[in-house]
Amino acid sequence: MSIDQMRKSYKLSGLLEHEVHANPFEQFHAWFNQAKDAEVPSWLEINAMTLSTAGVDGRVSNRIVLLKGVESERFIFFTNYESHKGKQIADNAFVALCFFWPHVERQIRICGQAEKSTRQASIEYFDSRPRGSQLGAHVSAQSTVITDRHAIERTLAKLETQYADKDIPCPEHWGGYSVMADEIEFWQGRDNRLHDRLVYHRTEGQWTLSRLAP
Repeated sequence: MSIDQMRKSYKLSGLLEHEVHANPFEQFHAWFNQAKDAEVPSWLEINAMTLSTAGVDGRVSNRIVLLKGVESERFIFFTNYESHKGKQIADNAFVALCFFWPHVERQIRICGQAEKSTRQASIEYFDSRPRGSQLGAHVSAQSTVITDRHAIERTLAKLETQYADKDIPCPEHWGGYSVMADEIEFWQGRDNRLHDRLVYHRTEGQWTLSRLAP
């Protein structure tokens, strides 16, 4: 099948205004749990989300990161602060997130402003990670050019020896971000590309709900 003929019809469900919560975070948790409890393909990570960032030059980049919490109406993820995304967030704190759950034919799109988590929150999460992931945070100068794969493997071996019988500290350059959303859209696929799109906007601390054309 040629690329231009690849398409899928969405027929599982619809989305009407009276079916959603007044607060978008309640709606997010409802959809997240439904996606998690549905028959999930083995390759799909429910908490995977696209993170889009832009620097002062206006160039946009995106990548997949993992949601690690929703607290005080903020979406939380962790990364290397010195990575490309970290540098872009330092230049321009406005970011976008997007979840895509094809098995339930849904997307959630989020726009907002990112800020660093507290150092204590970063340390607490870092301490909960597997040791391999902890070491990985020390090994990789994320987004920088390296000579080859062996350079990383040599550094990893050295750190495995260094911390063989010790706790692994959270690097200063590693930690969390929390995204304070001001726009959250819930997208339900429908037949004939007439998708349902309900979007919440935050204005002066209050959420309003609107329907968007597909």
